[in-house]
Amino acid sequence: MQFKFTNANFPRTADGRVYHVGVKHGEVANRIITVGEPSRARTIAKLLDDNSPILTIESDRGFFIKTGCYQGVPISIVSIGMGLAMMDFFVREVRAVVDGPLIIIRFGSCGSIGPATTGSIMVPHSAFAVLRNYDYFADDAESNSKPYNITELFYADPDLCSKKELLQYIPQSELHTGLNGSCDSFYSSQGRLDNNFLDANHNLIEQILVKYPDTRTLEMETFMLFHMAKVSTPLPIKKSQANNKSIRVAAMMMVLSNRKTNEVVESERVAYLEEMSGKALLNVLSKVELDYEENGSD
Repeated sequence: MQFKFTNANFPRTADGRVYHVGVKHGEVANRIITVGEPSRARTIAKLLDDNSPILTIESDRGFFIKTGCYQGVPISIVSIGMGLAMMDFFVREVRAVVDGPLIIIRFGSCGSIGPATTGSIMVPHSAFAVLRNYDYFADDAESNSKPYNITELFYADPDLCSKKELLQYIPQSELHTGLNGSCDSFYSSQGRLDNNFLDANHNLIEQILVKYPDTRTLEMETFMLFHMAKVSTPLPIKKSQANNKSIRVAAMMMVLSNRKTNEVVESERVAYLEEMSGKALLNVLSKVELDYEENGSD
């Protein structure tokens, strides 16, 4: 993709495509499911309306987009890869090319450090970040510095989390809610031990549970999604909608491993969870209202 840099602050192509995600106005819907893997995006896209034309875009920076309709409602499925930075790219650049409110639900995977069982589903009501403190490892580091920083909490949209459509495909025995931690590394800041590096993380999971005893899961993206929604600027939303931020968000994650027992999920279970959760998320997004008023009135 050839880019013409006319604005270094927010670069786009000559026809208006954003730099990393590679989309322009009209190619992404207001309702979005974001996933990590392109294969998961393709799996969910198979559930879209058969009579709906599906737009497919693959960017040079690894983003993969499917936009179509579910029950007549436009929905996009966007694969972003892994990590806090990729979520930041995605939210900012999609916000720049979609008019009106955005409703985004992340569907990914996580590991359990609490009661969430392997092969179950986690719907977090809030998330914090675990960030490596690079200064700790410097030659002139202060003696009282800590190797990892744990942030304050940011929250999902409570209405999205409680939608009955989200739960109708998922047995209560397979569903967990609670607090999630998003880490800036799959290895060091999730407490995985690697003798090839000095990570100072031997008791990191214990430190996380001291600060947030209700933590259920760890992964790498949800915190940034919740954070970006919190700092999004207002739109003319109906007065009945108390939160007038331009982005509403939630997350649903498959629990693929248990960090305490080292148990991992079977691939057949993952395939089942992807289809079941995909149906649930599409049902939620097809029914949720945008609560948007072009003129700002109710």
